[in-house]
Amino acid sequence: MTFDTGPAHRAPLQSCGCPGPAGRACRRGISNGVHVSTPKTKILLLSLSLSIAAALAACKKPDAPTAAAPAPAPAADTAAPKALRVDQSRLPPFSGFQIGDLDPAVNVCSDLNAYANARWLKANPVPGDRTSWGSFEVLSERSEAIQQQLAEQAAADTAASGVEKIVGDFWATGMDEARIEQQGLAPIKDELAAIDGLGDQAKITDYLRTRAAKGQNALFGFGASPDFNNSDMNIAYAFQGGLGLPDPEYYTGAENKPKLDAYQAHIARTLELAGVAADAAAAQARDVIAFETRLAKVSKTSTELSRKVELAYNPVSLEQADQLTPNWSWSEFFKSQGVAAPQMFSLAIPAFHQEVSKMLADTAPAAWQAYLRFHTIDSASPYLSKPFVDENFAFWNQTLRGQKEIRPRWKRVLATLNRQAGETLGQLYVKTTFPPEAKAQMEALVGNLRTALKARIEQLDWMSPQTKQKALAKWETFTPKIGYPDKWREWSGLNTSGDSYLGNVLAAQQFNYRFDLSKIGKPVDRTEWGMTPQTINAYYNPQQNEIVFPAAILQPPFFDPKADPAMNYGGIGAVIGHEMTHGYDDQGAKFGPKGNFENWWTQADEQGFKSRTGKLVEQFNGYTTADGGKVRGDLTLGENIADLGGLNTAYDAMKVAEQGKPDPKVDGLTQDQRFFLNWATVWRRNFTPEELAVRLKTDPHAPANFRAIGAPSNMPAFAQAFDCKPGDAMVRTGEQQVVIW
Repeated sequence: MTFDTGPAHRAPLQSCGCPGPAGRACRRGISNGVHVSTPKTKILLLSLSLSIAAALAACKKPDAPTAAAPAPAPAADTAAPKALRVDQSRLPPFSGFQIGDLDPAVNVCSDLNAYANARWLKANPVPGDRTSWGSFEVLSERSEAIQQQLAEQAAADTAASGVEKIVGDFWATGMDEARIEQQGLAPIKDELAAIDGLGDQAKITDYLRTRAAKGQNALFGFGASPDFNNSDMNIAYAFQGGLGLPDPEYYTGAENKPKLDAYQAHIARTLELAGVAADAAAAQARDVIAFETRLAKVSKTSTELSRKVELAYNPVSLEQADQLTPNWSWSEFFKSQGVAAPQMFSLAIPAFHQEVSKMLADTAPAAWQAYLRFHTIDSASPYLSKPFVDENFAFWNQTLRGQKEIRPRWKRVLATLNRQAGETLGQLYVKTTFPPEAKAQMEALVGNLRTALKARIEQLDWMSPQTKQKALAKWETFTPKIGYPDKWREWSGLNTSGDSYLGNVLAAQQFNYRFDLSKIGKPVDRTEWGMTPQTINAYYNPQQNEIVFPAAILQPPFFDPKADPAMNYGGIGAVIGHEMTHGYDDQGAKFGPKGNFENWWTQADEQGFKSRTGKLVEQFNGYTTADGGKVRGDLTLGENIADLGGLNTAYDAMKVAEQGKPDPKVDGLTQDQRFFLNWATVWRRNFTPEELAVRLKTDPHAPANFRAIGAPSNMPAFAQAFDCKPGDAMVRTGEQQVVIW
């Protein structure tokens, strides 16, 4: 459950067994920008609902992130460099709230977002190399500039070892455009030749297992994650996957046909680039679309997955699984992956796997070859020569998301490094950029928010003492993680070189997959992080009942050690409250204090909770984008609950912390006004129309402008701060007002 997990760019060549909890952990969070999504083997990272699915298949990881001011470095891997430097003069500036951003022509009681952000949004259109632009992206640019300096220094050190060598190898090979152009399609020739030889079911099945063992499962997600019934132990999960497009909905419905047709044309062009004759490429493209459409019909949508976390958990024995999929032996699959036969694993979305089994028997080998051939080429395209890069960009970024220009190579290389070995760069990042005092201040803020949340739970008038006691028991076990891991992951087994960019990507992919599989049947390591320190985001993990705040988000407009408290409470304070509230959203509330999947509600309280959350669904169902797009209140419910609870909790914490202190106006604004205005500043964001259309279908976060107004409009404190009256658009009263946590 991430603070910001909207799709932005696809993550090519991602394994289905993603490293660490990055793709699992049922994370719920706050953002909806600067994030890498992968339509390949895509198991929706369900930022706000279903992380298990994510590790298991799409391993979505964030694009290059952020930084803060230089300071003494925390301890890190002994192999990390000792003399890295960041030139602050080369970094883009921060972008935070400015009094001049306010638009006096807008009534704040009608639209807080327009009042706080309209001027900035008009002056800051989406750059050509992005599909969205706002507070998160501004921090991303700053972070990328820092990471570029670190990667350049690592690559220049010919004697580098450990994590510095990995960073340097990725950077050097990724930036060696001449060698990549010279290699052309050569890096995947052997893989394509193997696909050409798949003439029957037995060979196809063996190939799928072999490819999965390399971390390249084309069909479904597979990896380790905590057992829903015993969160201290990892078990294996298999999940749906196999689709290229972001959601099953893209394969059905007349309104989606233009994108489906464009995808089919992209498939044909990609195959032609690899040497397939035009007529044959067109025929194979039709086969791929038919293949994926069949999978889409038995796949769950983003909305279904976001609201039913339990879909991830379907415990079965190997014998039971083999009976469900007679043409796909799970016993043989586990053996081929080097995983000991378990007594039980989770075969999530069983109808999907049953359909795959049927397709192994009734789908012609030529169709399987077309599907595997295309996805092999398409996944590798970002790391191949220019024609493949350009075609890959033209569909996935330009057509699907409205991005006008391809990002500079150095930024794409950093994004790849972050996806494949982000924590190696993270060690260098925290050594050079993260101030220890920021961590100390964050710990104090977290303590204040914890206290405020406890008080809110204790004062609930709609919850019985019995359920309230259980809610407080969960509150007692919240674990905060701030900045960076206390224990770094071991990377010594990843062997990179200066020879091949794609070779390094594939090596990391297999290394990460093996790392993930090594956890199956073993105790959960609760020191692991699901995000790198340089990620501009935050998340809640219900299976560990932890709230996590990477170093990179601890910057303006979220957090500034020198800022007015109202700004910090309206920024990072609301983020903290948001992540805590995820423990009590409609999905997080299905997990108990120890992270086990359990119902701790009385029946009456559960019904009361659903009634209140239903009103929030209705509220967001009523929001429409400028071009007529409809927000899905059910898809976005978890995030909207977290925003509402988090902002209320942050406001309470601020009032307690500042009680008895004078409230001198700053730029003519009261403390309460500054609090709400900084909340709105966090959510300033422009989107390309295409990007917004994708998000409305797949993103568990509502568009940013609606997040800016959604929670405040339910808070009497907002109306009081700006002297708004009943009947104003920003004032919800009576049955319209939503009060939950």
